[in-house]
Parts: sequence; C-alpha cells; structure tokens
Amino acid sequence: MSIRPVSVLVATAALAATLVACAPAPGPSGYTPAPPAAFSAADFGWSVRTGTAGIEGRVAYGRDGQSFACTGSVALTPDTPYTRARFQTLYGSTDQAAIPEAVVRARTVADPNADYRSYVRSTTCQGGRFRFDGLPDGGWFLITPVSAGGDRIVLMRHVVTRAGTTANVTL
Repeated sequence: MSIRPVSVLVATAALAATLVACAPAPGPSGYTPAPPAAFSAADFGWSVRTGTAGIEGRVAYGRDGQSFACTGSVALTPDTPYTRARFQTLYGSTDQAAIPEAVVRARTVADPNADYRSYVRSTTCQGGRFRFDGLPDGGWFLITPVSAGGDRIVLMRHVVTRAGTTANVTL
C-alpha cells in the first residue's frame, strides 16, 4: 500500500490548521497574554537577602514633545517565573515598556493566592531620581508611573544587579 503525496499534503495542512486554531489569539495591537505561572514563595527567596549591588536611576521619559515626571514611588519587583509571566501580561514585554496606566489596570487579573507584593521594594522618586541599595544579585523589574499633567503612563524596565556594582538606569 502506498501513500499518495496529495494525501500527505492534505493531512499536514489539516494538522497545521488545527494547531493554529488552538493558539492564543492576539488581542488589540497584537497583545497576547502570557500563560499563567504558578506563584512560589521559594522563587522569591533570593530577593530578600542583603547584597552589595545597587540601582541608581532617573526618569527622562518624553513623548510628543512633552517631558514626563515621576508621580510617586518607584517599585522594584524580583524577576521570577511568576512575575515574568505577570509582567508579560501587564506590559506586553519583560524588557521595557511605557504603557498608559488605564491599559495596565485593564490587564490586571486578581490572584488571591499570590503574595508577591511582600517581596516588592519601593523608594521615592525625587527630582526625577531614585536609588536602591543593598540589593542581592539578580534580575529585577523597575516600575514607576509618570505624567505630563494628563493621564499617567507606567514605565517598566528590566534590570540585572551584580555584587559590588551600581546599575545606572534611565527610564
């Protein structure tokens, strides 16, 4: 018995169509939510240690000829599988983003079992500058809201810290 080449092509096309139909559909502007990752406090353990690294940052965000200023605190969230999936959903990236606050809030999904916020550090942004000291080595997400007098934009940037060094970051 022989398989006809046309039958193989038809079967391959049918399989491909089925797989595409099962893929998550992108939302507005090509946005596709990240698959959920399970929260595990053990994944955050490294972030509570004291280290010798730091982050020194400044906000210099501008758009359409407007300069944006800090409107509150700067949050520093440990990079874990859970936060990485969450930030991919919220910001559409795990590298950097500038997203209207209303969009971030619309993408937020409550997760009553995840206590990741207890691992988030924060500091005040004064004069467009902020600093974190005593950090352990690792990946972090910096998040801060900014405004030019209208609706707020949330800036997010991934930063990696190394012992004995200070990462200089411009948002």
